[in-house]
Amino acid sequence: MSGLNGMNATSMLKLIGARNQFNHNHPKFGAFLKSVFSRQIEEGTVIELSVTRPGEEPVTTNIKVQQSDLELLEELKGLMK
Repeated sequence: MSGLNGMNATSMLKLIGARNQFNHNHPKFGAFLKSVFSRQIEEGTVIELSVTRPGEEPVTTNIKVQQSDLELLEELKGLMK
């Protein structure tokens, strides 16, 4: 997947700045992602996501990673560097 290759320099700089600010605001999340992506994500891995809004019950979903998902996950991993 080469979606980032077509991104212009201004958009890329904005994305990097937003990523840096997010990492500054949420260092534990960055460390979590670094730990998770320190090893190859394999087909069959389950990724679960939960969102809890103030005063509401959590909403949770998960995916079982398929072979066709691996390229996208590698692209996302590249954004963390």
